[in-house]
Amino acid sequence: MPQSDDECPAVLQGQLARDDPHPARPRSRRRTGAWWTLAAGLAALVVGVALPQGLLIATGLVLAGIGVQLFDARSDAAGGRPGRPSG
Repeated sequence: MPQSDDECPAVLQGQLARDDPHPARPRSRRRTGAWWTLAAGLAALVVGVALPQGLLIATGLVLAGIGVQLFDARSDAAGGRPGRPSG
């Protein structure tokens, strides 16, 4: 008698768990890129204000906004790109 289809995913999951000694953290937990983007944006903003450079201020504001958006947990929970319906 052939094996049930319910057993196959469990067997595959067990094999993957054994083969992968270091499972990756969930994407919602990885915030390294968000921190770097936010830090670069704030640095550009501070330098742009110190040396009255409008383009550098605008760049800093945009990068800071992108960095803050990367911290948004709602876009991670939706499973899709922010601002787009996932269905």
